[in-house]
Amino acid sequence: MVFSSSTFLFVYFPVVLVIYYLLHQRYRNTFLFLASLVFYAWGEPKFVLVLIISVFINYVAALLVDIKRVGGGKTCKIILGIDVVLNLLLLFVFKYLNFITGNLKYIFPEIVVTDIVLPIGISFFTFQAISYVTDVCRGRGKAQRNILNVGLYITFFPQLIAGPIVRYKSIASEILERNTTWDDFCIGTKRFLRGIIKKIIVSNNLALVADTAFSSTSGDLSVCMAWFGMLAYTLQIYYDFSGYSDMAIGLGRMFGFHFNENFDYPYISKSITEFWRRWHISLGSWFRDYVYIPLGGSKVETRWRHIRNLFIVWFLTGIWHGARWNFIFWGLMYFVLLLLEKYIIHPEKFSGIRWKKYAWQVVTMLCVGFGWVLFRVEGLHSAVSYVKLMFGLQNNLFVNAETLFYIREYACITLIAIIFSVPVLRYLEEYVCRRNKKWILEIVESIVYVILFLFAISYLVTGAHNPFIYFNF
Repeated sequence: MVFSSSTFLFVYFPVVLVIYYLLHQRYRNTFLFLASLVFYAWGEPKFVLVLIISVFINYVAALLVDIKRVGGGKTCKIILGIDVVLNLLLLFVFKYLNFITGNLKYIFPEIVVTDIVLPIGISFFTFQAISYVTDVCRGRGKAQRNILNVGLYITFFPQLIAGPIVRYKSIASEILERNTTWDDFCIGTKRFLRGIIKKIIVSNNLALVADTAFSSTSGDLSVCMAWFGMLAYTLQIYYDFSGYSDMAIGLGRMFGFHFNENFDYPYISKSITEFWRRWHISLGSWFRDYVYIPLGGSKVETRWRHIRNLFIVWFLTGIWHGARWNFIFWGLMYFVLLLLEKYIIHPEKFSGIRWKKYAWQVVTMLCVGFGWVLFRVEGLHSAVSYVKLMFGLQNNLFVNAETLFYIREYACITLIAIIFSVPVLRYLEEYVCRRNKKWILEIVESIVYVILFLFAISYLVTGAHNPFIYFNF
């Protein structure tokens, strides 16, 4: 089930919300846990067992780790290691075994290639579960004695299948006790509506351009259409994923949970380093806290150890996104770019040299765009072919009738997407607040949200294109 579906918007969510607020507070966590299992089972009922196994493994591991840690024993690290292995084993079997056997078959033809279906969101809930047990081992929280509360933390439907990756310590107190105010509910509703608008109106329309461009790697695709396709996908993936995060954060707020932000206008970044501080913040901080820093981070004795640490993090970041070579090379591309920034370019020193700062910002966004090409295509050969099309190296035309059609049809939505990918709304809100006119902004904002929401619903009713990119991970 997806948030931007009629079933969720008009059946599942209203029913869950009404029952939740009618129930006594002591039964709400149990209800949300069961409702989350129903949400996950709607599309893949057989994989609910995988989710329940994950909850049980990490519930037991956290209890054992907590006992050993309090007792002063070092056994907690061994238990944590076993827990991490079990979690990663589940992830390996369902997400990477097909990839491994498929590649080994080129070397050992007798190997049977597996065909295991990927459970939606397994990368997200696995990382969330690992962080829970790890934080207990590090003394950053106590293990939850109630397995239903652990189940709610891991399976809570707003962030179950596409994040953000929520740390247990950030919502531990709210799992035990929370009180949703009317202001919280209104803020959550607006945030959810913003996500719906991003997803259905902006991302889904841009997807039509991107799908057309990336479905062709032949000379029929013009140079302009290839660049337009890259731009469309660059905006599509941002509005798709940040829109989902907005919906997840908004839904959580309606139930009394305060999730951390997952995006902070990444396309205004002035460097690759800044981009990854603004893009998918929950994943980046997860790798920082549970991989990069434990390896030593940048505070190591030699430069080569630092390079090793960066390589491990970005190799894992690439493969986390999917079991394909293009994801691995996508992650390693950022490893190389970050090495250039940290050891050669040093963009943090450009603050007094305006032209260098702006030039590197342009280079950064071009690198991000070409990275999304590698991310979007099915294989390395297709990525090379697409880039050749972008530079007219496949004997393709500079522009053709198809290009003019798509530019004419989608120029407006593309321009809107570009404008709102920078913090225009934030600047507007700050400007209005300085003049004590926030009430005007709130009224206008509410009216606009309702109108655009109704417009988005019309897309759903007509059965418009409605993919979700990050469901694959």
